[in-house]
Amino acid sequence: MGILEKIAEIEREMSRTQKNKATEYHLGLLKGKLARYRAELVEVKSGGPKGEGFDVKRSGDARVAMIGFPSVGKSTLLSSITDTEAAVSNIDFTTLQATPGRWEYNGAVIQLLDLPGIIEGASQGIGRGKQVVSTARTADLILMMLDATKSHLQRPLLEKELEAVGIRLNKSTPNIYYKIKTGGGISYNAMCKQSHLTEKFVYQLLHQYRVFNAEVLVREDVTIDDFIDVVVGNRIYLPCLYVYNKIDAITIEEVDRIAREDHTVVVSIEKDLNMDALKQSIWESLDLLRVYTKRHGEFPDFSEGLILRKGATVEECCRAIHKTLLDTFKYALVWGRSSKHNPQRAGLSHLLCNDDVIQIVRK
Repeated sequence: MGILEKIAEIEREMSRTQKNKATEYHLGLLKGKLARYRAELVEVKSGGPKGEGFDVKRSGDARVAMIGFPSVGKSTLLSSITDTEAAVSNIDFTTLQATPGRWEYNGAVIQLLDLPGIIEGASQGIGRGKQVVSTARTADLILMMLDATKSHLQRPLLEKELEAVGIRLNKSTPNIYYKIKTGGGISYNAMCKQSHLTEKFVYQLLHQYRVFNAEVLVREDVTIDDFIDVVVGNRIYLPCLYVYNKIDAITIEEVDRIAREDHTVVVSIEKDLNMDALKQSIWESLDLLRVYTKRHGEFPDFSEGLILRKGATVEECCRAIHKTLLDTFKYALVWGRSSKHNPQRAGLSHLLCNDDVIQIVRK
């Protein structure tokens, strides 16, 4: 029996099983098996052929991947905010390979990736969907393109396909310490009361994965799915922005209802409606920082800032300026929201905030 048949059999058994407190343990073990088989399905053998047209070199400060069903406006969006001329048509599957575009915003260079439209079952390889959703794992942000005129079921269907390849949308990494050891058996400790996870389930799941010596420390109330994700280990946690296109074709009441959903932007790309809000939402979702540099005795250079990730330190800023700067680093002077007073003398571990100004003092 192949992996796909095993996955289908487990899914059938899960659908037949009633969901209640008594079956929670059994369903958890089935989810563990399902996660293991899906992980095997996603893994690409080293040396194997790459998907033609999907091996796009990463460039810029961040990568945004557009995911959606065919004919929802992905190529139209790429053409409207970048210089890339993507093929646009009302016919499904006009885009057959990953098409990158370069977009500059707030001083940052963002790579926008137009991926071919996917269909239900894409995570299992239907319609080259496996290459599409696997390419999405390399992004910093998922832009889920949805058609406001079509069924509301398109969103959960796309989420299901991404979840099947280990992509978790708008979720943080579970606060669980998990380490496989060479001996000593399984050590399980929970620092707070658990609503779903039990010691019995932890032991049983780890044995299912042939892990007999490990240390598990749970620091927050987690679900069974969270613990399975930590054990499998190939999960990617990405922010996602849900973009509903073609709002000019629905009522204002429907637009208002959709716009109130979390992580959602409503637009009409063809009519150029609410596009500025979409661009600003992408910028905010990427969590990028812009830091300005200053030379001794001179004014800061506000014409061109350094683009860093949220949570970046002075050390990462030095690396972004030049990799050899750390060898002669003495201290930094920082102006802005991250400083207690202006200027503040800071070391390499100092956390920077957006629009900070930094001056590096060398030995």
